[in-house]
Amino acid sequence: MRARIVAEGIGKRYTISHRGNRYRTLREDLMSAVWAPLRRLASRGSRPTNTRARDEFWAVRDLSFEIADGEVFGIIGRNGAGKSTLLKILSRIIQPSEGRAWVRGRVGTLLEVGAGFHPELTGRDNVYLSGAILGMSRREITSRFDEMVAFSGVERFLDTPVKRYSSGMYLRLAFSVAAHLEADILVVDEVLAVGDAEFQQKCLGRMEEVAGAGRTVLFVSHNLAAVHTLCTRAGVLDAGRFVHYGDVEECIRSYLHWGDESASAIVTFPPSNVLGLHMTSAALLADSRPATRVFMGAALSMEITFVCDPPVQLPYIGYTLHGKGGETLLNVNNRYQASTPYPSPVRSGLLRLELGAVPLVGGRYSISLYLGDVATDTHVAEHALVFEVIERDLWGTGQVPPSEESHMWWPTTFHLLPAREP
Repeated sequence: MRARIVAEGIGKRYTISHRGNRYRTLREDLMSAVWAPLRRLASRGSRPTNTRARDEFWAVRDLSFEIADGEVFGIIGRNGAGKSTLLKILSRIIQPSEGRAWVRGRVGTLLEVGAGFHPELTGRDNVYLSGAILGMSRREITSRFDEMVAFSGVERFLDTPVKRYSSGMYLRLAFSVAAHLEADILVVDEVLAVGDAEFQQKCLGRMEEVAGAGRTVLFVSHNLAAVHTLCTRAGVLDAGRFVHYGDVEECIRSYLHWGDESASAIVTFPPSNVLGLHMTSAALLADSRPATRVFMGAALSMEITFVCDPPVQLPYIGYTLHGKGGETLLNVNNRYQASTPYPSPVRSGLLRLELGAVPLVGGRYSISLYLGDVATDTHVAEHALVFEVIERDLWGTGQVPPSEESHMWWPTTFHLLPAREP
């Protein structure tokens, strides 16, 4: 299959100047301008000094890859990884500092939804303005006008200045214009974040239509479920380089198992001078590996190592799950839930807790741990494990549970039955 995009060792370097840590006054600027000719005369014949420190920063570096005709390629990575810089190079917005990139065909870019909209103009006028900025002719805009407006759902307000639109209406119309570009290559940067859940699904459907028409799509998103659904291959970008490249599921798994500085999948506890049960380490696992990011519905487990002096007949372990605001969602322990038999007496060991498919919606959660004997808890670790749940379409309906309305979804089966006779 013929390549649409070929990159060979491309990199983009920026120079960062450091002018000092304080602002100068107008008087200081004027005095500097007056004395500048005298300083130049005085410095003739002497070795010039560099009065301004400069640092070089590589946004992307040494990237080589190919994207085939008709392929949907996903790029995932943290903020600052270089994703937007790479897209701007491939969209010919900026030139690389090194290497070469060949792009065959007309490129349509959805890098900044709403770029070019004027707040004083009506929605109708902005459709034509934005379309022209994106490279569409007036004839192309007119031929697709009704389709764009219907897609956005703002027909009633089309002749209202967009400054009176809600942010959601504004973004819906802007995306609708950009999404109807007729291009050989569509470059998309995090556009599925616009609008409500219903409109996001329409956006994803539009991307699927573009891909189904055989056009090449370069897709950047933090929505891993959308990447998984839409893309045929992917790459994980970190510090301007691909750290994983190829199969979509492998790339997502690699990204999910990256360490997060503000999250913790493994913790170790210092030795205790207090007699009794004491945890030495704890780990949150998904697919038998430590994880700080997990898909919604993933089967989780925990492993906790402990020591005990003196030994006890039965160690009691429990955990508390905390929601996105720190509130307690549930409390589980083996004082009232049966445990598998322990060797007796217990001096040390490893406790494995199988949590199953945790019904949490997208968001950030923490787990507190406590360990003790039949009488009391001897070791409590508040918010020891921190992790993030990544939302996805579990049921194939095109929808995900709204994370702003609840913490949990519940596996419920719905049956529509005939009404009972009275």
